[in-house]
Amino acid sequence: MRSLTIGFIRARGGFSGATGQRTEQRTVQVGPRVTPEPFTLTLDATGFGCSVVVARGANVLARNRLATRHGQAERLLPMIDDAIRRAGLFPSAIDLIGVVVGPGSFTGIRVSLSAARGIALATQAQLIGVTGFEAVAADLVPSGVTNGSFLLIAIESRREDLFIQIFDHTGGPLLKARAVRPALLDATLSEAIGEAPLLVAGDAAERALSALLPRHNTTAIEASAPDAAGLLRAVLTRWRVDERGGKPLPLYLRAPDVTLPTVAKA
Repeated sequence: MRSLTIGFIRARGGFSGATGQRTEQRTVQVGPRVTPEPFTLTLDATGFGCSVVVARGANVLARNRLATRHGQAERLLPMIDDAIRRAGLFPSAIDLIGVVVGPGSFTGIRVSLSAARGIALATQAQLIGVTGFEAVAADLVPSGVTNGSFLLIAIESRREDLFIQIFDHTGGPLLKARAVRPALLDATLSEAIGEAPLLVAGDAAERALSALLPRHNTTAIEASAPDAAGLLRAVLTRWRVDERGGKPLPLYLRAPDVTLPTVAKA
């Protein structure tokens, strides 16, 4: 067992990206933390919003969710601070941190990973990265909503294409995650599962469903975007079987939209 002195920027007592605030140092005991019910922080800012959950095991102590297309970088840390406070915890009490690594917006992925890595470094909590597809599947499959159907999870790319992955009724992935144009979605599914019954989930579920019409036995699940609640279930599943997956890395699925500067000819 060893001691670690952690410096936190205080803005009303917790995490903040603000400058010019008082810095508080706290000494905590650092060592292997083995508990059957870990205090867990999960966070996601990869899509159209930010979501944060603080839980003890599967019991949610505090939850924040904000729908927004922009500004995740400014909103995420205050939401984390608020959730930890309402859970009645200090940041040093967090044992486990889960973060959605993508796909989604490039800025949102970077914001999520940076926040998770920074808090994990400061608190010595274990860090587990999960894709948005896994988070949605972990939220839906245990509830029995799939009822034997295959599950297509479609996530917005904010461009023409869709980010997709197909799962079986047990939550096992059938295809590697990929970016697909809507016009090619039906052919991709037919090759993988034929005309089998299909549920479509994710924040791009309606757009994917429209691209699949008039495919039979296909239904969209409303309000099924990736969020920190589904992420909590996926993270705890991995933690319980000791499947950490190494250092969380971003999942982009496509190259960024970058215009290279033109070099003037002499």
